Amino acid sequence: MNMTTSEQAQHVVGLLAQGQFPQVEALAAESIKPFLLAAQLAANWRSLEQQLGAFQQQMFIHTVQTPQMSVEVVTCAFAKMPFDINLIFNPEMKIIGLTMTPVGTLEQQANPQYTPPPYATVDRFMEQEVQIGSGEWALPGTLTLPTGPGPFPAVVLVHGSGPHDRDETTPPNKPFRDLAWGLASNGIAVLRYDKRTKVYAAEISPLASTFTVQQEVIEDVLLALDLLCERPEIDGQQLFVLGHSLGGYLLPRILSAPAASMVCGGIIMAGPARPLEDIMLDLVTYIASLSDQTPGQQQQLEKLARKVARVKDPQLTPATPASDLPLNVAAAYWLDLRNYHPAEVARHLPQPLLILQAGNDYQVTQADFHLWQQALSQRTDVTFKAYPDLYHLFMPSEPGHKATPVAYTIANHVTTQVINDISTWIKQHQ
Repeated sequence: MNMTTSEQAQHVVGLLAQGQFPQVEALAAESIKPFLLAAQLAANWRSLEQQLGAFQQQMFIHTVQTPQMSVEVVTCAFAKMPFDINLIFNPEMKIIGLTMTPVGTLEQQANPQYTPPPYATVDRFMEQEVQIGSGEWALPGTLTLPTGPGPFPAVVLVHGSGPHDRDETTPPNKPFRDLAWGLASNGIAVLRYDKRTKVYAAEISPLASTFTVQQEVIEDVLLALDLLCERPEIDGQQLFVLGHSLGGYLLPRILSAPAASMVCGGIIMAGPARPLEDIMLDLVTYIASLSDQTPGQQQQLEKLARKVARVKDPQLTPATPASDLPLNVAAAYWLDLRNYHPAEVARHLPQPLLILQAGNDYQVTQADFHLWQQALSQRTDVTFKAYPDLYHLFMPSEPGHKATPVAYTIANHVTTQVINDISTWIKQHQ
């Protein structure tokens, strides 16, 4: 008898509660299996019970319809407080999404409610809906403008990996809205927009064999800069680009484009300096290390390592099957990045740079920060800043310890110090 998605969700939560993590891993779709290894699931569950007390029972289940898909939300009782386990399934009933969040988080995401951070002074700015580009890839966006006489310096925000919205929403947090509202409260305009891979996922799918970061990220950043140059409220001589995660990794390539010659400074937040495939392998290995590994989990790591090796193989061609490569991403994507070394490209950029690192980040680590420092040590117009107790979203995590995936489930804001440091740096380079 076929299960409904609700029944499958209850079944998965039952397996988690019983510690049957390999069985949950077996139910994961191939595309996300590297991120749902049994070892990772065990570590996440253990961290959850450390915070909430022992699991007691499933309380109820309901479906939340987001703009993209249906999510089965299983609310569970733990010893200290209830918590939601959110599951998304593909038509084959394989897991394509699994998160653990405070009760009601998904409802808030589907019906957005946003509590401004303390540094956001809402009477100091206004927001306007805008369109990035035109034609088949036009994107909706938001321009946050300070109140008062302009023209204002302006920043374009560039997302990390994945099909992000304009707020870079990572439930229950919205780091790009934090940045926009915080910077605008300090007199700096901010442009953010929904990523092409979010708005046009269906249209991009048939193009996967030739898709690269040029289409995923760079083309739209340049169009966003064009939009700012056309706006009378914006000082076209004071344009900046801020890249987070993948956006930080690509920032040197973005600023190297002739169409970005008007940009007068770049900000890199948690930007990888190492190859993306190495970042991915280190990330999955770290998460697996959070609990004891079974032979099956070790096999999954070895499989990912082989896929990473294929990316580096001189024999890699556009014809190499995507199934042989990390995340089932086509060879064209990896070949496009093969000779890209962001820190080396940054060495020759004419623009000043601000490079920020979160000390507890397990995705982009101190190893990357040190590579940026080494490559740019001879430049006098590069500022480095590290924040010891923040994780990848530049929000607080447990002091003195590298963060775990649980950090992402805690509602918070980009810290005040980060907002102040970016604002100060921009004003110094006006």
